[in-house]
Amino acid sequence: MTEERDGLVVLVDENGEETEFEHLDTIEYNGNEYVVLLPVEQSEEENDIEEVVILRIEQNDDGEDSFVTVEDDDELEAVFEEFKVRLEEEFEFEE
Repeated sequence: MTEERDGLVVLVDENGEETEFEHLDTIEYNGNEYVVLLPVEQSEEENDIEEVVILRIEQNDDGEDSFVTVEDDDELEAVFEEFKVRLEEEFEFEE
């Protein structure tokens, strides 16, 4: 389950726990759309990204967007590399 509040995305896990993320980018790759999210506690540390969450955007049966975990490591890496290229001037990435 997801919810958006003022540029934040709130994900709710299977236990009903809410976690807030800052939406960094939406990327189109190989015919799919992906959302790149940064945990809010990390977004407070300026320009230093340690970890992002990448989820594929799919439409559910009601036609609404939902976020789906990406299981394929190669797919995740390719989307992350595209994200780094697009935002390399805004953020410092650990190698």
